[in-house]
Formats: sequence, structure tokens, C-alpha cells
Amino acid sequence: MNILVLNGSPRKNGNTEIMADEFIRGAQEAGHTVAKFNVGSMDIAPCIACESCFKNDGVCFRKDDMQQIYPELDKADMVVFASPIYWFSLTAQIKAAIDRFYAFLRKGYNVKYTALLLNAHDDHDSVFDSAVSNYSHIISYSKWENKGIIKIKGMDSKGAMKNAPELKDVYELGRSL
Repeated sequence: MNILVLNGSPRKNGNTEIMADEFIRGAQEAGHTVAKFNVGSMDIAPCIACESCFKNDGVCFRKDDMQQIYPELDKADMVVFASPIYWFSLTAQIKAAIDRFYAFLRKGYNVKYTALLLNAHDDHDSVFDSAVSNYSHIISYSKWENKGIIKIKGMDSKGAMKNAPELKDVYELGRSL
């Protein structure tokens, strides 16, 4: 299976990237091919709903870093969204990338499966509700099958993820595919 992992954190080597890399380790050990993009530090402009992509077989008129992601999205069987929680939701950076998936709407996706990896500083489960709801609506609309949602709270400092017991669940999710 070809898996596309989008890391929405702007923090290099932070908790979200640790999660993404652990998922990737498990998926690669299971024999899958994985492409990861750190969209949190990429130049990705928002979708403006101009629909030029509808007239050009899924080709967006914007020439930014999404051009690196589109070929991987085109062949992906699965997309994994990894994001820290910012103000009770996904980061703006990963949301901009997701919005740009619009370019493939008429053309169609090969994607069949998705997963969501979230972490937050907060210790309350409710901090994840908005992000999970958004994700659930996206995959329902796209008719993608959810393979798992992992939420890790209490990430109070960069690198705290390395000591999170739930990190083994992230690895196991990748390995179980």
C-alpha cells in the first residue's frame, strides 16, 4: 500500500513529527511504501475555489509546494493526517493542504483509507473534539475508511512524546495495516 503522511506541525522534530515517524516505522516494517511531507513548514497557499482544477483534470493553477504532494496523493491508497491541536482544531497549515485536495474532487482519488494522529498540551479529552469532528466529516464526504484515530494529551513540552505510553499504539497502527 502507498501511504501519504501529512505532518501539520510547524515545529521541526516536535511531538507531532515523532508520532508521524513512529507510524511510518510501523507501516514500513509491515511492507508499505510511505511518503511524508512536513506541511507545517511548506509554502502552501489556501484554496480559493476558483475551480480551474475542474477545467484542467485536477491541476491546480497555484505553483507552490503542493506540487510536491499532488503526485504522492495521486498514487496514495491511504492518507494519514498528523497534527497538534491549535485552538481546539487542526493546524492552519494542515488544513490548507487538506483544502487543496479539492483539486482532485472531479478527477477522483485512489485513496481508500485514512488515519488521524493528534496530540495536545491540554489534559482534557474534549480538546480533540473539533479536530475529530472535522476529520470525520471529511472522510465521510470522501467515502474514505477510517483505520484509526489516536489522541495523545498532556504533551507539555517538545519531545514529551518520546515518553508517552500511547506512542506504541501509533507504531502498532502503522504495523497493523
